[in-house]
Amino acid sequence: MSDLPTDLPPDHILTVDGMSAPATGPRSDAGQVLLIACGALAREILALIRLNGWDHMTLVCLPANLHLYPERIADAVEQTVHKNRDRFQQIFVAYADCGTGGLLRARCDALGVDMIQGPHCYSFFEGNDAFALHDDEITAFYLTDFLVRQFDAFVWKPMGLDRHPELRDMIFGNYTKLVYQAQTDDAALRTKAEDCARRLGLDYEYRFTGYGDLTTALTGVAQKK
Repeated sequence: MSDLPTDLPPDHILTVDGMSAPATGPRSDAGQVLLIACGALAREILALIRLNGWDHMTLVCLPANLHLYPERIADAVEQTVHKNRDRFQQIFVAYADCGTGGLLRARCDALGVDMIQGPHCYSFFEGNDAFALHDDEITAFYLTDFLVRQFDAFVWKPMGLDRHPELRDMIFGNYTKLVYQAQTDDAALRTKAEDCARRLGLDYEYRFTGYGDLTTALTGVAQKK
């Protein structure tokens, strides 16, 4: 799946502001299903919506940079659920736990909405069962397509490496490799991911995952219509 949507906000907008309006084109029964997702998943989810003709789905994305403050994710999701509950027959939260320590799962259960299974997007992109088999996961630093494109905004600058490169060994000293989980076959992103590994002083591993359990989860939601 290489034909990703291009008519949506650029990555830096998805990072800071998210996406409040769908960009999926005309829908025959708009408003039936709302997907509340991380801005880092916008392109992949819209690609799946278009590929499968899920015209009854509407996508709203919260800012991707909430991952820098995971304690804020559950509140942001809850606010979006309350804001839209009366307008949709079904709401699905396209987040995994994402560093909330189970808080997001508890909040979704209280709200009566479903969410993606798994600890984080690195797991569900590869497939939760397959990801659980990696015995070196704890020493691997993961990037997805979005995070490769936004490496400076999500990694280099927030960790202060742009100002204090000497911090690199202290921050990444316990990591052994950078794993690029590719959702698309993109030579330019592969080259950039290799450069990210070099900048962090880590070995490089490429895994083409596609969309993994994201496809499975959204297919299940679509079949409930």
